[in-house]
Amino acid sequence: MSQIRTVAFTRQATNVFLHILTRCNLRCRHCYINPAQHGRRQVPLKTVTAWLKALVRPDGRANLILLGGEPTLHPDLAAIVTTARQMGYGSVTIDTNGWGIPALVDRLSPADVDAISFSLDGPTAEENDRLRGRGSYAICLKGVKAAVDRGFAASMITTVSTVNIDDLARMVPLVKRWGIRRFFIQVIGIRGRSAGPQATEGQVDRDRWLAVVPEVAQRIAEDGITVTYPKVFLGPDELFECAGKVADNHFIFPNGRVYRCPLCEDYPLHSLALEGKKLVPTPRINEADLFELTIPEGCVMNKLVQPGNIAYGADGRPLYKIACCLLKEQIQ
Repeated sequence: MSQIRTVAFTRQATNVFLHILTRCNLRCRHCYINPAQHGRRQVPLKTVTAWLKALVRPDGRANLILLGGEPTLHPDLAAIVTTARQMGYGSVTIDTNGWGIPALVDRLSPADVDAISFSLDGPTAEENDRLRGRGSYAICLKGVKAAVDRGFAASMITTVSTVNIDDLARMVPLVKRWGIRRFFIQVIGIRGRSAGPQATEGQVDRDRWLAVVPEVAQRIAEDGITVTYPKVFLGPDELFECAGKVADNHFIFPNGRVYRCPLCEDYPLHSLALEGKKLVPTPRINEADLFELTIPEGCVMNKLVQPGNIAYGADGRPLYKIACCLLKEQIQ
């Protein structure tokens, strides 16, 4: 059996999650993008270049993840990839629903991109498309095939909620058959569309998560596929660490907001901003002030924005802690 390890937080590398636009060709029911807070513009290539310069590291230990919206809708995506490579980013990943990948892989080589990560939330069109929209399953698989056929490393991301947790095990043969090299399981965050009045998806409770997710991850890893999933739940005596304090992650949106914590993204709590060519701190109070708080439930932002995943004993104390949403388990 493959070994599970917790991926420790580190400041030895910088992770840059750059949303180059918020526009998308799909309307996923659980999308976290919030244009009112993130902006509606498409970031011009000149601005993207300036932002990349502000965050690159001279030692090459900066990793770039390009997101949207749907990043393949940006006409300069190929140029952004090659620009980042020329600057010295250690890795470049594209997160996509697959829509523009068949055309994009004709403009790039596998040496330009470390991974293309495809979002798919169900093992069949019926299960996936009810969450991500009609035709999205076919779009994703067409993109996967185009990438794999051209020699690109393909990853897959599945976001788990109460709606699709029972379908997760059926992803196993599909991931193995499609030539996927890495599989990421994500927990739904109650933000963006998932926090809206029409939301129907919820977070999976602790018992169900622990009964399903680690076992599915092990089965996929048996074929040599690296699997990563969030730890989510800590024992009451386990150490809680906030990535905002002990890691170097930047979640950047088209309006220049830079967050350190994804759970803060529905609110103007960003601790940094990109102004021109510079990364600058924002006035207090912001997310960094919340990172300093210690509570028995673990993550402060989780307690504030999505407390439904916490359970309490008769004495009013939490039965477990919620881990930082960026703390991952990996099977390799």
